[in-house]
Amino acid sequence: MTKTTPGKFFEDFRLGQSIRHATPRTVTPGDVALYNALFGTRFAPQSSDPFAYAIGYPQSPLDDLLVFHIVFGKTVPDVSLNAVANLGYAECRFLRAVYPGDTLTAVSEVIGLKENSSRKTGVVYARSAGFKQDGAKVLEYVRWVMVRKRDAAAAAPGDLVPDLPKVVEPSALAEACPMVLTRHYDFALAGSPHRWSDYAVGEKIDHVDGMTVEEAEHQMATRLYQNTARVHFNQFTQSKDRFGRRLIYGGHVISLARALSFNGLANAFHIAAINAGRHVAPLFAGCTVFAWSEVLEKIELPRRSDVGALRLRTVATKDQPCADFPYKQDAADHPAVILDLDYWALIPR
Repeated sequence: MTKTTPGKFFEDFRLGQSIRHATPRTVTPGDVALYNALFGTRFAPQSSDPFAYAIGYPQSPLDDLLVFHIVFGKTVPDVSLNAVANLGYAECRFLRAVYPGDTLTAVSEVIGLKENSSRKTGVVYARSAGFKQDGAKVLEYVRWVMVRKRDAAAAAPGDLVPDLPKVVEPSALAEACPMVLTRHYDFALAGSPHRWSDYAVGEKIDHVDGMTVEEAEHQMATRLYQNTARVHFNQFTQSKDRFGRRLIYGGHVISLARALSFNGLANAFHIAAINAGRHVAPLFAGCTVFAWSEVLEKIELPRRSDVGALRLRTVATKDQPCADFPYKQDAADHPAVILDLDYWALIPR
């Protein structure tokens, strides 16, 4: 009897299936340092214990996306080990701050299944949640991923595309953010004077800088999250696939775009929710990532006079600077666009 697993193929999933994922992961300051080294993120509360403590945190929290990636990584062996590509996200909410020393676990539920017309693959929709060691839920999100079939002739295990909201309701924001002592928020140290009131709906921001992706960096980043998806690691197998190369984990692109967004959004220190996200096209090592953002909405939060929320669209491109804000071209996606991310960020008022 074999003691190894090839991972789940599309026909192995069932609607309503609940999956408890291995392996618990205690997050350390070393993980934080490595994440910062890989992406160069500079948001002040996540970079400095004294800064975070001064504004109301007990210590510097983990970067929101580091929490997302670690929880996501837990789900990969059971959901997307045989993935062709991760396609998108919805209903992602950050519910509790996470700190070094916390241990994260994850569970998922299959909420949708749709076989593709080729019958070689299908799309799996999963709702996943991450928890701290005390059982508190810190994160929940939905993602959909294209997964290979073991046998193209096998019957589809289900036929349901879930109806997902386009935007996380503002009333569900800010659960992970303590009341911010804005009188102690040092805008000079944070790197920008701009507050919530300084941004306007419709405003577009070119984040100017670009980051070239190295093979070693994206391999190390994905291992940091214990993400075992073969498309990211196995060049022997990928050399026989249509691209002939390892795909860069889509979350790597999200973190790059977020880090680049510091130049223009330095005080948008907390991602409260991700409304929707699309990995528009694949990215490979050697390409340079650029990004721009648009303010879609700005809202006052109920019972919060310390921070406001900006709904942002951040678009990432490969080998294409963003001074002219590339997005669509003749009603289709611009050929350079690789990520379209719609999210809520909190910023001091």
